[in-house]
Amino acid sequence: MDTTIEIMELAAFVAVVQRGTFTAAADAMDTDKAHVSRIISRLENKLGAQLLQRSTRRLSVTETGRDFYERAAGILTALEESEASVARTQREPTGSLRLSAGAEFGVLRVNRWIATYLKTYPDVRVDAEFTNRVTDVIHEGIDIAIRIGALPDAELSVRKLGDIHYAFYASPSYLKGRKQPKAPADLKSHDLVMFAPRGRPSWKVVKGRQTELIETEPRYTVNNSLAAHDMAIAGMGVTLLPTFMTADALAGGKLKLLLPGWERIPVPVHAVFTSSRYMAPKLRAFIDLAIREFKAES
Repeated sequence: MDTTIEIMELAAFVAVVQRGTFTAAADAMDTDKAHVSRIISRLENKLGAQLLQRSTRRLSVTETGRDFYERAAGILTALEESEASVARTQREPTGSLRLSAGAEFGVLRVNRWIATYLKTYPDVRVDAEFTNRVTDVIHEGIDIAIRIGALPDAELSVRKLGDIHYAFYASPSYLKGRKQPKAPADLKSHDLVMFAPRGRPSWKVVKGRQTELIETEPRYTVNNSLAAHDMAIAGMGVTLLPTFMTADALAGGKLKLLLPGWERIPVPVHAVFTSSRYMAPKLRAFIDLAIREFKAES
């Protein structure tokens, strides 16, 4: 015999005690009196104790029943509060969002998205890690990782945010007295500041259907694009940088765009997370915001 007490049995007993009769409890539960009576009898059999004293004229609660009522009412209240709490978290972004992104892209772009996110959703906290190591989303408990380039994690859910575009730049001080390049081949006569994280330094660039491979030995090679950006501003040569990194320097006259139309093949940016099923509002809200912000900044 199954002795597991069901929530419906607790609810029926609490309804009878609170309303004083089986009839009133049945009305509140949208059922009939006989059904409520059977539920209470089944509950008493499971407990092996009498909870209610019945007579033709009145219904009263036994001492055991009164004690059980207090506990049952507390359980139902806690359950209702838990359901309400879950419902709130499924409607509005709340809680803590753990995020990871590349160091440079994180500082220059994702940080702005987070600021907007925190202002928009006051009940959310963000724990961000900007690092160039590939974080383990599942084992590190990360809600969302912003990944640039190839995606090796086939088991994870993915949303594309957009593409990073690249262009050639140099400072006015570097270009002063020099012939500006008109084609990629002209870069052979220029000092180059090259971001090259690994392998032989080179740039493969495209313009429509044209493709050029630039393998000229650079004057300065570095594995950090922010460093290449600063060296270009300092007048050390021509560099190829992501366009999101150069807006302020262009506006301030510190850098000048070269070889318009020539660029590195755009690099995709994705939001990576564990699952799109039952996605928490805090995660959904950040992904939607990131897509909007990426589009607005491109």
